[in-house]
Amino acid sequence: MAMRQKTLIFTLAALVALGYSADSFAKAGSGGSFGSRGARTFSAPPPTATAPRPAAPIERSMTSPSPGMTQNYAGSTGRNSGGFMSGGFGRGLLGGLVGAGLVGMLFGSGFGGGLGGISSILGLVLQIGLLFLLIKFVMGFLRRRQPAYQGAAYDSGAAQGPRPGFGGFGGGTGRPVKLEIGPADFNVFEQRLGLIQKAYGAKDMAALRALATPEMTSYFAAEIEETAKKGQVNKISDVTLLQGDLSEAWREPESDYASVAMRFSLIDTMLDRATGKIVSGDPVTPTVTTEIWTFARRPGGAATDWKLSAIQQA
Repeated sequence: MAMRQKTLIFTLAALVALGYSADSFAKAGSGGSFGSRGARTFSAPPPTATAPRPAAPIERSMTSPSPGMTQNYAGSTGRNSGGFMSGGFGRGLLGGLVGAGLVGMLFGSGFGGGLGGISSILGLVLQIGLLFLLIKFVMGFLRRRQPAYQGAAYDSGAAQGPRPGFGGFGGGTGRPVKLEIGPADFNVFEQRLGLIQKAYGAKDMAALRALATPEMTSYFAAEIEETAKKGQVNKISDVTLLQGDLSEAWREPESDYASVAMRFSLIDTMLDRATGKIVSGDPVTPTVTTEIWTFARRPGGAATDWKLSAIQQA
């Protein structure tokens, strides 16, 4: 087998087995899911038009699970969910099977061993394609079993009020929310998005403390310190909200909460501190990301009191 074919097979095996993603996670949050959503920290935010897929479960939180907290990620089709093929075990099993098949093919035993000893790149592509179609069918079936939800949509023109094609503010056609969210709140959410990303890129801890909860600020500080240890600098600019809608909003004895799905673009690059050369990211082409941001404030507080309390990948 030619060296080029061997290289291709090893590359495909590594990407499948490791769950490769081309996304760059240098922005605030580094592509993780962490923080606190009060009593709903370990329950999935309802899907929305902006984020139709279930959000990834919270991975790091200072909130400890208690018997009163609903943990309904089991059966979710989102990342790190409890479903067999969608969970970490299922992905690891699938990656191992495919990776093993690729290695077997490399050394002449065929992709499936006892499946006829297919040894061509065409056979490899065909079998990966069949696996992809099977998984897509299963995931689609599971996704259709999820309850539909349409939140109160908004976009960067929220200040002008509801627009055609958007659901307006505070309510929507899905299940009712316990806390009324209005235009002033949505404007603050959008502002917080830009200000937090700007403060994170500038390593402005004072600004982050004013915009996020102490828990979230501690996570951001750890990320910034880790980047500095690598001798790198994260530059973030041109943060633009493309679409957003309300997932859920509720009041607890100690805090009000609002979880909002936001799709936004930004220029996100990582630079070498010494040389100024780009390590990752594109200084020209914006990166588009969809995340669920949860904001918290004291009960009955003003719109300007909202602080970021959690980020979840969508």
